[in-house]
Amino acid sequence: MAGKKRAPIEEPEITGLKYFRELLPLFERLHEVGCQRDKAGNRKLHLDEYCMLVLLFLFNPIVTSLRALQQASELPKVQRTLGCPRASLGSLSEATQVFEPALLETIVSELLGRVPKVRDVGRGQLTHALTAVDGSVVKTLSKIAQAAYLKNRFGESLSAWRLHTHFSIDQNVPTRIEVTPGRNSGKSDEKNVLRSRLEPDHCYVTDRWFAEYKLLNEIHAIGSSYVCRVRDNTPLEDIVEQRALSEEARACGVVGDLVVRLGSKPSQRIDHPIRIVLVQTTPRVDRGRRRGGKSVPASDGILRIATDLVDVPAEIIADIYRHRWLIEMFFRFFKHILGCRHLLSQDPVGIQIQAYCAIIACLLISLYTGRRPTLRTYEMICYYLMGWATVEDLQTHLAKLKPHTASL
Repeated sequence: MAGKKRAPIEEPEITGLKYFRELLPLFERLHEVGCQRDKAGNRKLHLDEYCMLVLLFLFNPIVTSLRALQQASELPKVQRTLGCPRASLGSLSEATQVFEPALLETIVSELLGRVPKVRDVGRGQLTHALTAVDGSVVKTLSKIAQAAYLKNRFGESLSAWRLHTHFSIDQNVPTRIEVTPGRNSGKSDEKNVLRSRLEPDHCYVTDRWFAEYKLLNEIHAIGSSYVCRVRDNTPLEDIVEQRALSEEARACGVVGDLVVRLGSKPSQRIDHPIRIVLVQTTPRVDRGRRRGGKSVPASDGILRIATDLVDVPAEIIADIYRHRWLIEMFFRFFKHILGCRHLLSQDPVGIQIQAYCAIIACLLISLYTGRRPTLRTYEMICYYLMGWATVEDLQTHLAKLKPHTASL
């Protein structure tokens, strides 16, 4: 049975638009993007206008789909405040074929420069920018078997997309999202995507999937560092040094601090001093495969954390890796709170634009509140924008929050 058709969006339902006006100067530089082929000057929807409409989708729960966004674009209030013309479904869909999402990186960088850096971990012990790296899969269709037969204009499956994300631990905000097909192999492999985006003066904090010796060598060679969990079966017999543990390290659960040699063959060997910090956690029992999920193997409860930071105290290394979970919390915020489980486009360019707009949304929340984006803060901002909460209600909520730090 077909679901009940939703009533068209009315103008009073879209509120809080005046707070988008500050973004207009930032997006003006994108107005002529994609107009090279438009010799007749017929283009009605431009990149800056498309991005403003996507942000309207992210911050207004009443707008839940591309069709709802198209309806909102017909409202005079939206057109007047955002400077956006009426957009047809065809123009919204076609936008992904002419716009270049990478140009949004300049706006992200500009906003990122305004977010204060608050070093809450490794203070005085580490100069590199702490950057958590991971990927998350967004499924675009509920019937994956059916989706496997659908292809986009690049011949790629529409069943899922992988979002390769860099997250600043010092600023509590994402800094980059790159979209590839969902399969974690070949060019879409998270290791290969990170390899293509390596920068100096960063400390990359990663999980076990990134524990490839060649990649760790490349991170070290470029002038960056890493804190990376390695697999439980990683051989640790070739010990160069076993370090004594301080009381601070023991209090943080550290049970071992080793300098080791890794790699059996010269071509597959770590080419720099590497250290393994062992941290005691709760052991995990293998409960088998859950329905619809993956089998999670048993664990002895010892985290084996590899790093080339040989002079940083062991308890700091453990604390740096603990902050990797900030990126997992962001993925939940991105998909479950910002509503990005619903993708406005099934084209990689459209998904990339939506992802960058989501980063901009996170940066705006962080700049406005001085806090890490959370569910309650996002909800309160939405209530405020929709006219259900007063500015006093929002200020009262923000006063109860802790200052902007990277703590969990």
